[in-house]
Amino acid sequence: MLGPALAEARPGGRSSFGSRGSRTFAPPPVTRTAPDAARPMDRTMTQPGQQARPNAAAPGAATATRGGMFGGGFGGALMGGLIGMGIGGLLFGNGLFGGFGGIGSILGLLLQIGLIVLLVRFAIRFFRNRNQPAMAGGPRPGPLHREAQPAARPMGMGGLGGGMASGGMGGARPVAPAATPVQLAQSDFQAFEGLLRAVNEAWSRRDPAALSRLTTPEMMGFFSKDWRDLEARGWRNETRDPRLEQGDLAEAWREGDSEYATVAMRFSLVDVTYDAQGRVVEGDPDRRDTATELWTFVRGPAGSWKLSAIQQTG
Repeated sequence: MLGPALAEARPGGRSSFGSRGSRTFAPPPVTRTAPDAARPMDRTMTQPGQQARPNAAAPGAATATRGGMFGGGFGGALMGGLIGMGIGGLLFGNGLFGGFGGIGSILGLLLQIGLIVLLVRFAIRFFRNRNQPAMAGGPRPGPLHREAQPAARPMGMGGLGGGMASGGMGGARPVAPAATPVQLAQSDFQAFEGLLRAVNEAWSRRDPAALSRLTTPEMMGFFSKDWRDLEARGWRNETRDPRLEQGDLAEAWREGDSEYATVAMRFSLVDVTYDAQGRVVEGDPDRRDTATELWTFVRGPAGSWKLSAIQQTG
């Protein structure tokens, strides 16, 4: 019952965890480096209600248009008038619009109310569709229509793959209303590659002070839990000599004062887990493993990039 499980010991436990701001629950665009879709988050502090919803109505819009059980405006007035007429008929002894009498009046009441509700709903829908204005510029593209924006500009990034490729597969997905695209420089990609090495080195040294400078508080919390889980088994994990083989920029955007960048990275490293006696539990000290992951980085105003999320692919 203790985690991370066997073969899940390197930084992140080979799971998807962390936060991507308003895009935490939206998969990043696929790239040449990571052609398979990213897995959903297994661990995150972000709640579904906190993510940006591009097609959601503005606050208060739902109340203004619905106005209770039968809708506001024309629908509410029509339904109120019809029900008022029916109740008046009952009070004056004529039944609902002079309907059935005696015991059958109750059944007649229910039947006529049902018919009225259907008619009113049809009328509401008819008039609402006639009066609804068309959206400027046509329908808003869905969150997966990545063709709605041009492809990201290719940015160089070190590694054996010959540099960082463009956003791949026809461009970035439409961004949420609260986000705007961000242009990255060569120095940004060098920082991402440096963080790949530094995070693995701090993880292997079990250096919380160094790792907390490289990651968000949320990520640091998850890493600390993984350390404790390994320690409970009497294990320790070491990753040595991480090398970036190839990388692509999936997307980069700004939310408020923060900038985010999600990068697909294929890298190799030596990944070995030892027990308390120094015996190998998993991995091979003489063999390099290859992994493809999506790392998301975030930075504040005039701040440095920090690791904000890791996602697996496939």
